[in-house]
Formats: sequence, structure tokens, C-alpha cells
Amino acid sequence: MIGRVWAGAAGRWALVCAFLVMTGCTTIYRNHGYAPTEIDLAQVVVGQTTREELATLVGRPSSSGVLSDSGWYYVQSRWQHYAWKVPKEIERQVIAVSFAENGVVSNVERFGLQDGRVIALQRRVTESNIKGIGLIRQLLGSVGRISADQVIN
Repeated sequence: MIGRVWAGAAGRWALVCAFLVMTGCTTIYRNHGYAPTEIDLAQVVVGQTTREELATLVGRPSSSGVLSDSGWYYVQSRWQHYAWKVPKEIERQVIAVSFAENGVVSNVERFGLQDGRVIALQRRVTESNIKGIGLIRQLLGSVGRISADQVIN
């Protein structure tokens, strides 16, 4: 009888371990951001809909144009997480709404993951013009450049 109880407990533990292993390797999908649907965008009339009306119809975006708020960008993505692997982006939608100077919608574009491209960023550093000049020479070089007016004020 004790052997059967032990075998039953071991069998249950084996099932629990198998269940944990199987659920640990399950693919998980996560959605990030928001992009309006085609039905929502059908209400937007290019050349007539204003920025305020667009905010009422489809909501405000998470991103806007850097210079003079010339456009709104709605970004939505879907990521696949699988076990220990690095998450992979499997779907992306970007809705770009451009505005004319008077705040009226001038263009609506939709981009997907297939439209994207990898951009190599460059780091630009302004080089110093004081190469080869020591600390003492830098300090002594500023002597005489300060006028009495700057000291008094």
C-alpha cells in the first residue's frame, strides 16, 4: 500500500513538473501602443478635419512632430516572447497624420513593419581645439583677457 501511495505521489510530481516545463516554453504575445482602425480613420477628411477634431475622433497620439508639431504619429506594435529568447517584434503599424500650417489635416499615411528600415545612428562629437596645450598654458593664456568692467559687474 505504501508503494502505491509513493508511486501515486511521484506520478503527480512528474505531471506537475511536466506542466511547468510546458508552460515555461509557451509563446507570449504583448501589444504596445495604439493605432486607430480603418473605421476610425474613415471619419477623418483630408483638407477639412482640424487637429482638435482629430483628437476627438481618434484620440491624441503618443508622439508628435519634433519641429513645430507638424504631424502626429500613432505607433502600435506586437512582440513575441518565447522562453529565454530575445523578444521579437512581429507586427508594427505607424499612422502618420500631417497638418498644414492652419492646423488642418493634409495627409494620412499608414506604414507597417515591412516598410521600416534599420537606420545606423552616428555619434557626432565636436573635437576640442586645445590639443597639445597643457593646463598651465591654458590658465596663463586667459590672463589679460578679463577687462576691469567684467570684474566689477
